[in-house]
Amino acid sequence: MNAADTFLSSYELPRPARLAPNLLAACFPLMKLIPARFMIARARASGHLAAGGHIVETTSGTFGLALAMVAAAHGYGLTLISAETLVDRALRCRLKLLGARLDIVDDPEGSGAQSRRLDRLHTIRAKHAGTFWPEQYDNPENCLAYGRLAEWLVRQVGHVDCLVGCVGSGGSLCGTAALLRQVFPDLVVLAVDTPHSVLFGHPPGRRLLRGLGNSILPRNLDHELIDEVHWVGALPAFASAHQLCRDHALFMGPTSGAAALVGQWYARHRPKATTVVILPDEGFRYQETVFNNDWLATLAGWPVTVTDAPETLTKIAHGGEETWTRMIWGRRALKKVRTGEEMLDAMTS
Repeated sequence: MNAADTFLSSYELPRPARLAPNLLAACFPLMKLIPARFMIARARASGHLAAGGHIVETTSGTFGLALAMVAAAHGYGLTLISAETLVDRALRCRLKLLGARLDIVDDPEGSGAQSRRLDRLHTIRAKHAGTFWPEQYDNPENCLAYGRLAEWLVRQVGHVDCLVGCVGSGGSLCGTAALLRQVFPDLVVLAVDTPHSVLFGHPPGRRLLRGLGNSILPRNLDHELIDEVHWVGALPAFASAHQLCRDHALFMGPTSGAAALVGQWYARHRPKATTVVILPDEGFRYQETVFNNDWLATLAGWPVTVTDAPETLTKIAHGGEETWTRMIWGRRALKKVRTGEEMLDAMTS
């Protein structure tokens, strides 16, 4: 391990923040360094990534930044494929300083253009033999990497009753939850998604809240680990990120705001349960948007009044960017949830 990589390892352990007597937040400067460093190390050890080799990946932002930091530390080439709607000016500047090459695809629907990004990735790999693809959405090593977080939580908390986290690739929440449930079989797992993400049955569409959700279904998302799904719109997530800063001096991004909103609600309603919420990244990337009052003023519905509790749904239904809804998922496969809804519709029609 060289000096730069030794420095990066310090990012992998979160800072603990007590948001309530029974609620601990695991606050990361950049959580995606956990799977990035783990998968690159495994690829290097297995021979799938040679010294001075090239990495290619599709990313919405934070995993790409983590890969760029690892590539710079080890001297790898890196091509990141993303959409115009996903990579802001500040992130582009940082990625280029780290030596990453950006390949940007059109995203007229505003859904993230995941299929277009994957098509571009496969074209690049076909032209350049030996290019390593971490495959964050389907590579089980993404989930396995979070063994370090699960161990850290046990050491910090002892017994964990509930785990709350956002879902994008499925790696962080499902990887951590699967390992914790081996120790705590009754662990309750709350997944945080956003409207117009396909992960829990919504049709794909334009999403204002980034860093969670997806327009494809990754294999690393295990629906049968999930007890509840919360769909948090962008506006409540933004307001929650502001509240975290005001109340706890935590400058975290909007995905962290969404997770904290759900974690705080659960902790209030289960005062005897020890709840942990994963806050995946800091707010510095969002200073021109989420933490910019002029930008917020351009959004329809802002400022938003955040309700004390989500609206509880009995079937999958998507709301707008001002909504916060939940559904008891019951550790079921997505297909079974959809089949159950179809049967109920047939019985009541």
